[in-house]
Amino acid sequence: MTATLILFDPTAPRSDAPVSSAHAQLRTLAGAVVGFIDNAKPNFNHLVDDLADALVSRYGVARVVKRRKRSASVPAPADAIDELARECDLVITGSGD
Repeated sequence: MTATLILFDPTAPRSDAPVSSAHAQLRTLAGAVVGFIDNAKPNFNHLVDDLADALVSRYGVARVVKRRKRSASVPAPADAIDELARECDLVITGSGD
């Protein structure tokens, strides 16, 4: 007997839209402000701390801004996203475990 297997691709399709000037490419990390959104999964906070230290010491990042979601299953608060958008040149979000 043959079984049917259905696979779902969770990746979003690529956009052919041109990059707007509001999303200018970051040419260097030196002097940049980097933000992190901690999704509240175990151990991501430790990874963020290590990454932040490396970005400052090795790549000249000027400042790191860290914000933590209350749970991995909910979006980041709008005010935190607005703050990161205003203050940061680059924002990284991730998952731990």
